[in-house]
Amino acid sequence: MRRRERRKGHVNHERWLVSYADFITLMFAFFVVLYASSQADKRKQAEVSQSINEAFRALGLFKNASVVSSKQALSAAKDDAVSPVNVVLGEDLNAPEDVKRDLERIQHQLEGRLSDQIAHHVVALKLGRDGLVISLREAGFFQSGSATPNPGSIGSLDQIGETLSSVPYDIRIEGHTDNIPIHTGQFASNWELSTTRATAMAELFIDRYHMVPGRLSASGYAEFHPVASNDTEDGRSQNRRVDVIVLSRISIPNAPGQAPPGSAAAALAPPDSAAGAQPAAKPK
Repeated sequence: MRRRERRKGHVNHERWLVSYADFITLMFAFFVVLYASSQADKRKQAEVSQSINEAFRALGLFKNASVVSSKQALSAAKDDAVSPVNVVLGEDLNAPEDVKRDLERIQHQLEGRLSDQIAHHVVALKLGRDGLVISLREAGFFQSGSATPNPGSIGSLDQIGETLSSVPYDIRIEGHTDNIPIHTGQFASNWELSTTRATAMAELFIDRYHMVPGRLSASGYAEFHPVASNDTEDGRSQNRRVDVIVLSRISIPNAPGQAPPGSAAAALAPPDSAAGAQPAAKPK
């Protein structure tokens, strides 16, 4: 009996097109999502930039700028925290005219009260970028390697403290040293010495002159913000100092956890967090 021959079916060589089409469709959807996300980020960035711009313009930091990028605003916010205002003495004070005049008045008042100390080069006054810088050299206020003010310097500190206790501006106290390392039983490095001197000065202002603690800040910079060369004894003497900086800003008391009005943090806060928040109950 003759065998029936089976006909070979047609081989489908195009089956890969189905998987390929699915892959292309998924890739298209992926890039559509990426594009949509990038557009949303641009809108959000523009809103944040505008909020920061308005906040800093309200503080008088960018008076003539119509648009300020978020990088510029954040850079300006950082300047107040870390910039060595006493190093850049050639730059003009960045403040409204009425604040400049007020700081100049304070400077002239201190120049009259501290004329002898200025003449003996243990005190220096200068309007810097962030405010009025009162430089107190170690030779007139501290023993070498000590963070306790000399008893003989209390009269000069009284003149400064009594003058600054009546001004409304914030005060930043910076400790500085020369580049000669220190290693004693009390201080292991220039960082500790400079920070302790600044803190001791802040505590003196609070305890003796009754300054509001919230207006004060203290920080130490060791030898890294010099005002003169450390290659000479005179230069090192100038670098061993405590700078009392009367800043060109005024802090407004706020509820705990609430950002100061007009600050970048307040500008970025949701609308209901500032306007709709209820005041916290005082602890009994």
